[in-house]
Amino acid sequence: MPSAHENVAVDGSSMTTYVSTPEGEGPFPAVVVIQHASGVDDFIRSFVDRLANEGYVAAAPNLYHREEPGTADDAMGRMGRLRDSNIVKDVNACVRHLGAQSNVRSDRVGITGFCMGGRVAYLMPSMNTALKASVVFYGGNTTERWGESPAPFELTSKISCPIMGLFGDEDGNPSPADVKRIEVELTKHGVTHEFHSYSGAGHGFMGTGRPSYREGAATTAWAKTLGWFQKYLKS
Repeated sequence: MPSAHENVAVDGSSMTTYVSTPEGEGPFPAVVVIQHASGVDDFIRSFVDRLANEGYVAAAPNLYHREEPGTADDAMGRMGRLRDSNIVKDVNACVRHLGAQSNVRSDRVGITGFCMGGRVAYLMPSMNTALKASVVFYGGNTTERWGESPAPFELTSKISCPIMGLFGDEDGNPSPADVKRIEVELTKHGVTHEFHSYSGAGHGFMGTGRPSYREGAATTAWAKTLGWFQKYLKS
């Protein structure tokens, strides 16, 4: 399973993107994996590799690439400087980069993300019709604006692909009430969706090696993710 850090051109600069590719000739469907607040760390890279082992070209763009080199800020500080206008440019650049690869089926590209990345996985299907499926892992702040652009929640009517949401019942952002509000909005606009919430799990339940990790919820959510992408990207 080959993997590498590739440079993707965006806004006249270079965005480092971790890419992992299945064994074999392809072409393969592809999935963009959006980081959590910690960035493209070991967990995100391992998730990219897991998707590649399941037959997807997977790529995780570094959304912090506009930060000044050597910025000694914490994860929440860097996340707080993100703006949706730049995020959209970055993810669109990653989608184009994948679609230009000879081993990728450009008509079968999906997206997933964790925490802030889950928010992005909700946002982007309203901004890019090339995306054919989305899986949102406990995406917080979906109703909040990051910059001058509308919040992802405000763009629900423009979502153009099926969305799966995976949440913890003990999460505070998004809370169960937040999840219900989002699901009602998706239903209102006729967006194909499927939401699952796990008891005893909170924010970050997929994070292996962290106190928030919940093996049962993580195992089930992984299986559901594969089923969703199988249905909409492979079938």
